[in-house]
Amino acid sequence: LSQNYPNPFNPSTTIEFSLPAEGNVKLVLFDAVGEEVDVIASKDFSAGNHSINYNASNLPSGVYFYQLRYADFIQTKKMMLIK
Repeated sequence: LSQNYPNPFNPSTTIEFSLPAEGNVKLVLFDAVGEEVDVIASKDFSAGNHSINYNASNLPSGVYFYQLRYADFIQTKKMMLIK
């Protein structure tokens, strides 16, 4: 899971990740207090590099965390939305 770019962003950002093998990925967005605010992706992806453009125009400015779940792997990174 790579750091999103640009960061800070308004209103869209790109999130990249790579997978060693095909599998189900769930990419979830949380607010600063840990509440889930959106599911960015939840589907099967092939092995290799992937890029998702996320539009947060419906969210208020603030710090958010995005979390990638794949098999037994979980990683979380921070992003900032500034409007």
